[in-house]
Formats: sequence, structure tokens, C-alpha cells
Amino acid sequence: MELLFYVAALVAVYATLRVISTSNPMHALLNLIVSLIAVAVIFFVLGAAFAGAMQVIVYAGAIMVLFVFVVMMLNLGSASEQEKKWLSPATWVGPALLSLLLLAFLVDGILGLTGGQLGTMEVTAKQVGISLFGPYVIAVELASILLLAGLVTAWHLGREEKPGEVLSVPKQKEHQGGEA
Repeated sequence: MELLFYVAALVAVYATLRVISTSNPMHALLNLIVSLIAVAVIFFVLGAAFAGAMQVIVYAGAIMVLFVFVVMMLNLGSASEQEKKWLSPATWVGPALLSLLLLAFLVDGILGLTGGQLGTMEVTAKQVGISLFGPYVIAVELASILLLAGLVTAWHLGREEKPGEVLSVPKQKEHQGGEA
């Protein structure tokens, strides 16, 4: 299991570096998904199965769907050209290989070392809720504010100004004295 931890950590670091170093937003999104899945594998290896499952469901699932919609909303060029580039096999090779590497090590780790039995402690939803809204409430709230700020920023960047649209509230005329 120690080897799986180090492989997942290396994949997470490499994929995260690819997220911030690539100029193509779809490549960055694919690498971000791989990075989030690698972090989920690390959670599983450390015995936090619930945190790993939530990582996959919430971040790699729901949040990434939101990011894909934001990229679509930004309209980054001709749609037919962009779709052809995104659907090319070269776009998917790197993230697919990293994901397959993680999957192979995870299956080997689960089935090989544990004999098919997970040796994790059961964590209830109540325990997770008490932890998240107890000692970790500030971290949870800061993460939600950060995600909201990213969403609002993406909306403003992708918003298209239409002719004749007023973006600010006009000032009211000052009341002139002497009128009855």
C-alpha cells in the first residue's frame, strides 16, 4: 500500500503541474480531474474511504461538470474547430494513461495486499458532519467562498455585452429647488 500512496502522490503532483502549465483549458480540466482522482486514491490508501468517495463524487464529479460548463460559457473560439481538437486522441492520451496507472495500482493494492478485504474503520455520516461543522467549519466555509468567487469571476469573464445593455444603474437627476 505504501507504493500505491507514492504513485498516487506523484500522479497528483504531475497532473496538478500540468493543470497550471498548459494553455489549453480542456487539457487543464482533464488533468485536474486526474489530480482529484489521485487525491481520492490517497484518501483510500490512508483509510479514509468516506473522504475518498466524497472527493470523487463532489469534486471530480459535480465541481468538474461546473468547470466544463464555464469553459463552454466562455466560448473559446470556433465551436467546430475546438470540438475537433478536444475529441482528438492526443488530448486524452496523457490523462487516460495516468488514470489507468492509478486504477492498476489501486486494484493491485486492494486485491493483492488485503485479499479483497478493506481494513478500514467505518465512519458514519454523523461523525463526518460533526467534524466538518465543528473544528473544520472555517476551512469548509473558506472553500465554499473560494468556489463561489471562481464561479462569479468566470461568469463575468464569459459574459457577452449586448448592444444597448446597461451594465450600471443610472444616476438620478438632482432635484432642482424652486419647483412646486
